[in-house]
Amino acid sequence: MTIENKTIIISGASRGIGRATALLLAQHGANVVVTARSADDLKQLEKDAAEGHVRGKVVAVAGDVASESDMAAVVKTALDQFGRIDVVINNAGYGVFKNVDEITVEEWDALMATNVKGTFVLTKAALPTLKAQGSGHIVVVASDVAKRTFAGGSLYTASKYAQEAFMGALRKEVRSFGIKVTGVYSGLVDSHFHEKGHGHETSKGWLQSEDMAESMLFIVSRPAHVVIDEFMVHPLVQEY
Repeated sequence: MTIENKTIIISGASRGIGRATALLLAQHGANVVVTARSADDLKQLEKDAAEGHVRGKVVAVAGDVASESDMAAVVKTALDQFGRIDVVINNAGYGVFKNVDEITVEEWDALMATNVKGTFVLTKAALPTLKAQGSGHIVVVASDVAKRTFAGGSLYTASKYAQEAFMGALRKEVRSFGIKVTGVYSGLVDSHFHEKGHGHETSKGWLQSEDMAESMLFIVSRPAHVVIDEFMVHPLVQEY
């Protein structure tokens, strides 16, 4: 199955996995609507896609993934520009890694708003269109810690377990409408997500954002009758 002329929404697309995925999918002919809070980074992504002569089009809509009005604007832009929505990739997210008694209520609320509420808000905004079409694909970029925990990871893993539960229920609700749901569970990725930043020597051998983008391409390009419910990927250097 080709993704030529498919319309794909990606949240958290200003850098890292989201940015790499947007560029790769556009190279393969998809029209990609990208969103994140950083308008400048999104404009740079638009520019890089245009200068890279990708086969598809990249359209940027800055916004907060936890805002209903912002995500409604993203969906409206996709429909106004391209007439339909084929894939929604919920990629926005970040981590806070502290012991429980060190986490502030403000940190808890902010992270849950992006990682969990954001997944809900963007998915909810797109669902009426997908149901009316009788087709679509919702992808949630979670983490392998949606299935395990570790000391100092209570807040982050709680958000990923919540995404896992959300996907499980959603999958049962929408399959009869012809809508696929895929959870992506990545291990260590060398990106700005981590405290020491991209390219640090401690990240040697980790997955790259481009590796994750290739995974996304594989997931969303399967034939219409094929759904990958769960996709877990790790670097060889990481034990699991």
